[in-house]
Amino acid sequence: MSKSVVSIVRYEKPLESVRKAIELCGGLDHMPAKAKVFIKPNIVFWTRKVAFPKWGVLTTSRMVEDVVVILKEQGIDDITIGEGMVTLTKDKETPAHAFESLGYNLLNKRYGVKCVNIFEREFREVDLGNGETLNFNADILDCDFVVDIPVLKTHAQTVVSLGIKNLKGMIDIKSRKKCHNADPDKDLNYWIAKLPDSMPPILTVLDGIYTTERGPSFDGRVRRSNIVAASTDVLSADMVGAKILGYAPSEVPHLVHAAKNRNRPNDLSDVKLVGEEIDTVGSHHKYSFPYNKDNTLPLLMDRMGIKGLSYRKYDLTMCTYCSAMNGVILAAVALAWKGKPWDDVEVLTGKSMRPTPGKKKTILSGKCMYLLHKDNPDIREMIAIKGCPPQPKSIIKAYHHAGINIDPSIIENADTTPGFFMKQYKGKPEFEESYFTVI
Repeated sequence: MSKSVVSIVRYEKPLESVRKAIELCGGLDHMPAKAKVFIKPNIVFWTRKVAFPKWGVLTTSRMVEDVVVILKEQGIDDITIGEGMVTLTKDKETPAHAFESLGYNLLNKRYGVKCVNIFEREFREVDLGNGETLNFNADILDCDFVVDIPVLKTHAQTVVSLGIKNLKGMIDIKSRKKCHNADPDKDLNYWIAKLPDSMPPILTVLDGIYTTERGPSFDGRVRRSNIVAASTDVLSADMVGAKILGYAPSEVPHLVHAAKNRNRPNDLSDVKLVGEEIDTVGSHHKYSFPYNKDNTLPLLMDRMGIKGLSYRKYDLTMCTYCSAMNGVILAAVALAWKGKPWDDVEVLTGKSMRPTPGKKKTILSGKCMYLLHKDNPDIREMIAIKGCPPQPKSIIKAYHHAGINIDPSIIENADTTPGFFMKQYKGKPEFEESYFTVI
C-alpha cells in the first residue's frame, strides 16, 4: 500500500515556500483542469471593536494569497474563499469587515476570487453514515477541489486544531451544537472525525508562520515558528501537524477516530515525510488551560486565594458561543475578587455537568444547562442564565445576584477582549501585521 506524502518546509520567502510545500507533496497533481476550487482559511473569531491582531489565531492573508497565486498559475479561474466565523453580534457587517480587513476583497479585484460568509449561503444535510447527519455549506460540497488552510495550533478541547477540525467552520450553528453533545461515545471528537468524509478532494496546507499553544483563540500563547506542511491526505497532514506540536496522533482523540474510520494506523507508519524533519521544526505546545487539582478553579484564580466559588473546568460539551464568553466571564470574576469568600457559589457550563449537593447557589450558564437542571432537587438556589448564547445583561444579573460583583463593562464590551490579550505582542518585530493583509 502506497504511503501518503506530507511535506514540511520552513517558511522563508513569500510564495516560494508555499509553492515548495505543495510541489513536494504533489498537492495539485490530481486537481482537475479548470476546477472549481474552494479555499477554507481559519477565521475563528472577528470583531469590529478593536484593531484585532491575528497572529497564531487566524490564517495569514500572506498564505491565502500565496495559494491563490499558485492556483492561478495552474489556470484556475473559479476560486471561492469561504468561512463561517464566530461573532458575538451575529450580524452580516462583521464578517464583511473581516474579509475587507484581511485583504480578501483585494484578492477579488486582483484575481477574481469570490468571498462568502457561509451563514448567508445555502446549507445541505449530509448523511455521514449510520443515519448521522450534519448540515454543510453547499459551496464547498459543490466544488471540485478544496484547499484547507488551518493555523498550526493546539486546542483547549480537541488537543489540536488542524485540517480536519478547520472544516467545522463549514457546518451551520445547529450542527455545531450537535457536535458538542453530552453523549460520551459520540462526543465532539467523534463528530469532528467525520467532517472530511463528505468533502471533495482536499489539499491541506498547515499555516505555521505563527503557531499557538492553548488555542484556538487569542487567550493562548503565540510563537513565530515559520513552518508550512502540506498533504493531499488531510488525516496524514493532521497527524504530522500534531507531531510538530508535540503530540503523538494517538494522543488526539479525533485523529484516533478518523484513523479508525479509514482503517489506518493512528501513527505515522503509513506516512512518507519529505522536506524538513519533524524534530528540526517541532516544539511542544501545551493545549489545556491549567486548573487546580479538583478542576474547580483555573489555577491562576486558585493561587489568588479565591474562596467560596467552584467554576469547573470546561468540557467537550461547551459549544462555540459559550466558549467565546467563558474566558471573558472568568476574567471578570477574577477582577471582582476582593479577598472576602463568596457565598458557596457553583457555576455549571456545557451540557453534562451536574450540581454538587449542598452548594448554596448554583449558576446554570446557558440554555442547555438550564433545561437540564431546572428541576434538579440538588440545587438549593438556582440562578439561571437561559440564553443561547447567554446575553451580557443576563450574565451580569446572574453574577450580581450570586454576590459576585463583576464589572458590567467587561461583559458588555467582550468584543474588545482580543485587544487586551494581543497587546503583549505589539511592537515585537517577529509579529508583523503585514502578514494579515494583501499589499
